[in-house]
Amino acid sequence: MIEFKLPELGENIEQGDLVRLMVSPGTTINAGQSVMELETDKAVVEVPSSVSGTVQEIKVKEGDKIKVGQVIFTVDGAEVSAKVPARAEDAPAATPPPKSSPQPPAAQPPAAKPVAEAMAPASVAEGAKEFRLPELGENISQGDLVRLMIAPGTKVSEGQPVMELETDKAVVEVPSSVSGVVKEIKVKEGEKIKVGQVIFTLDGGPATAPSARPRSAPVEHVSGQHGARLAFQAAIRAEGKTEEQALPPDQPQQSVPAFSMPAQLGKVAGTEHRGAIPAAPHVRRLAREIGVDIYEVKGTGPGGRISEDDVKSHAKALVSAAITAAQAPPRAGHFAQPQLPDFAKWGKVERVSMRGVRRKTAEHLSESWNTIPHVTQHDRADITELEQLRARFAPKAEEAGGKMTVTAIALKVCAAALKVFPQFNASIDVEKEEIVYKQYISIGVAADTDRGLLVPVIRDVDKKNIVELAVELSQLSRKAREKKLTPGDMEGGTFTITNLGGIGGVGFTPIVNHPEVAILGLSRSRIEPEWIESKDGGGKFEPRLILPLSLSYDHRLIDGADAARFLRWVAEAFEQPFLLSVQG
Repeated sequence: MIEFKLPELGENIEQGDLVRLMVSPGTTINAGQSVMELETDKAVVEVPSSVSGTVQEIKVKEGDKIKVGQVIFTVDGAEVSAKVPARAEDAPAATPPPKSSPQPPAAQPPAAKPVAEAMAPASVAEGAKEFRLPELGENISQGDLVRLMIAPGTKVSEGQPVMELETDKAVVEVPSSVSGVVKEIKVKEGEKIKVGQVIFTLDGGPATAPSARPRSAPVEHVSGQHGARLAFQAAIRAEGKTEEQALPPDQPQQSVPAFSMPAQLGKVAGTEHRGAIPAAPHVRRLAREIGVDIYEVKGTGPGGRISEDDVKSHAKALVSAAITAAQAPPRAGHFAQPQLPDFAKWGKVERVSMRGVRRKTAEHLSESWNTIPHVTQHDRADITELEQLRARFAPKAEEAGGKMTVTAIALKVCAAALKVFPQFNASIDVEKEEIVYKQYISIGVAADTDRGLLVPVIRDVDKKNIVELAVELSQLSRKAREKKLTPGDMEGGTFTITNLGGIGGVGFTPIVNHPEVAILGLSRSRIEPEWIESKDGGGKFEPRLILPLSLSYDHRLIDGADAARFLRWVAEAFEQPFLLSVQG
């Protein structure tokens, strides 16, 4: 009986999540045959077997987190006693060939050939028959499946939307990169799906054409590299050589790149080449098992050789540093969340996971509130005359496809105010101790949707008239309701407006949208008695339409007097629209 253990997958890759097993008890396998799909921090890779025989017992199950060296399954050893073992320690002690014998170099090409040949077709076949979640954008690694647009038996074509996915930034439609007939769907609505996860499979035949798409290249590259590694792994360990000594003479010809990548980029990606390290195999294994990067350990032996004691000392130092950091007081603006009580002691409860938009909103607003010292300034604007003008020009906006709302007018008012008060159109760079004044004006408008708070951004507000702003605002509002906003639609704002007037209230304290420094809140306008002075010195109370205004700002950059002047300027612009044509 021989054990197949998870082989080394690459530098600094110590474990992965088992996505799919391709074998079961009784399955006959050959060396180089793909037996499982493993999701690491970098990619979903197919792991080939380094043994041949009949599978007897499987030691893991799908969804498990598997470490390098862990036993995956056992095989009947009758057929594989002479085969290359998965790891050097699995090989019988009496069978290593003598170093003087040419057998290991001669056996190496036959071992590499079936691995390479078996891996390449497997990658192409999988790319043809399975559709996996593609990369969605920078720093987006997963999302919640909102809606599936296909079912088993549905015919899909390349580029056709097949699902709606909610990420931290927006709900996006994901197009298919393959064509064919859907055979089996591997996910269901409401699940959290990761990049690279299998979404559905296709029937064979027409679906084989897209296998040559570039999106399959990364998986083929990882699998091919891993297959070559397995091919000579046993020979290296059996002879006690380093990888550099065991590499074929023509290895430099295989690694000639088409262009030179920056060394730092390789380090960030985890693909940089590292030289040999003076440490025995059992020392390397100890470092890997306890999670220590052997290249960071300082050796105390002759010539800098690393011993087990060196690895243990380095691990103790890391643990000590981590404990010290955990006990250190939190930095300004960042606080540990208090532990919640057991609510079930007092009655029945239900826990619902925070989905993409709500989770991102909570994180962002917490960061804004803890980072920015907020102050809110309140004022009132008499918009009686403005309301008459709005009703007068509303048909013109409707003809253009928009709606003449107070928010659309506020966009133009705020754009003019930001030119007069540029400190409200800035950001603070704390690390560089600089103030960033933006030479453009793009204003975000908070939108209340069934998925949470979204803030689409209207760009170059100062260069557009009110009708154009009304049309664009209507379009963005429609996209928000229909879940068609993209991450790009919600980036690049310099100031934000939030209007709760459609719901009610007489004032509130909006939270600044970091890294901006101010946000204007509008509440419900209402008829109130106002004292109107006459030219002869008298006056009387008249019913006037009053709009409550609330301005929250970052007190690190904006003083209270400047905030009062800014908000008064905005109020007077609402009260006297003629000011916009004169000053804005």
